[in-house]
Amino acid sequence: MTDIEIKKTATEPGSTSIAVTVPVERVREAENQATTAYQQRVRLPGFRRGKAPAAIVKKQFADDIRQQVLQEVIRDSWSAAVKQESLKPIADPHIHNLKWDQGAPLTFEFHVEVRPDINLERLGGFRIARSVAPITDEQVNAQLQELREQRAPWTPVTDESPKPKDLVSVTIAQGKGEEATDPQAHQIVIGEGHAIPEVEERIMTLKPGETVDATVHFPADFPDETKRGQSREVRITLHEVKRQQLGPLDDAFAREVGDFESLDALRRAVRDDLEKDAQREADARVRSELIEQIVAANRVTAPRPLVDRALRVLAQAYGITPEQFEKFATDFRPIAEAQVRRDLVLDFVTEKEQLRATEAEIDARIAELAKRRNVSAAEVRAALEKNKRLRELEHGMTEEKVFQHLLAQSTVEEATPPPG
Repeated sequence: MTDIEIKKTATEPGSTSIAVTVPVERVREAENQATTAYQQRVRLPGFRRGKAPAAIVKKQFADDIRQQVLQEVIRDSWSAAVKQESLKPIADPHIHNLKWDQGAPLTFEFHVEVRPDINLERLGGFRIARSVAPITDEQVNAQLQELREQRAPWTPVTDESPKPKDLVSVTIAQGKGEEATDPQAHQIVIGEGHAIPEVEERIMTLKPGETVDATVHFPADFPDETKRGQSREVRITLHEVKRQQLGPLDDAFAREVGDFESLDALRRAVRDDLEKDAQREADARVRSELIEQIVAANRVTAPRPLVDRALRVLAQAYGITPEQFEKFATDFRPIAEAQVRRDLVLDFVTEKEQLRATEAEIDARIAELAKRRNVSAAEVRAALEKNKRLRELEHGMTEEKVFQHLLAQSTVEEATPPPG
């Protein structure tokens, strides 16, 4: 079998480009194999299954065979490139400049983000202050108030204009009077920022059943860039107003929320949850500070290709449109750079110390989750696999092992948080 020619054409920290040339003989062999596979499974008029001539099959299914050949050749080329160049890819490669003419070699380029080789000489000997924010009565009361609002029923209000925190049903049309078009129904909680302030102000002048024409101005930070700074004529109709009726904060409410005998028991549980959150936040700050000190001590840099990839992932998570990406990338680049530096440090320690979560450790964690949920371990594993979260579980366990290893080499001092 003729070998595929692989040649590295460009490289920088975090990225590699590789030119690939697939000889005509290798392409022809892949075409013949794909054609044979189609011969065996397709049925053409006038021929029994598997008996249609190769030339007819090749002509009838030319596009499908071509696609199968490309997939096979690219897969084989990528495997050969990873092995030959000892690549450590962090994602699938991008294919560029693909050329495939009849009777000529197939050529293309792999562009791929790779884990750069780094060497961290100092991983310990740091001092980090751990500060746990105290939980105040005001925070507990705010959490109880939130619980009340979550459980409070919405009661219709008649012959009265809406107030902040009321739920309103409105129709907003483009234009004024009888010329208004494109009416859109909305449900808005006044004061939560889901509508521009001028619209909410107009709504609060109405009573159910009333309509008003208005000119509204879109603020400079409006999500839709095409409307920023513009003015529009709108017709607003208020259909319904609902207001929450908060029940008393008493023992009966505590029993309604959960298995609590009294309001004091609920209050203690709320405080306990808030204190646990404060502990977790303190631990997260310790880990973040430790990474920052390791990065500074070893002068870890964030390679541009990896930062660009992190920005694309973030943009997708936030639903950023192509038109918004440039500004988004500028604003979020420091965050992406910090994320890349963090990942480089954790990956280095994982590999150097062989700290990746083992199958036995994953099985033990799944068994623990199963016992907590009172289901079988097989059910938990199946759910994780179905929701594609098994890898997430493994990643979290590996990260936990890495931080335990790093923190054991440094000093964490408990500190009193500043007042306020």
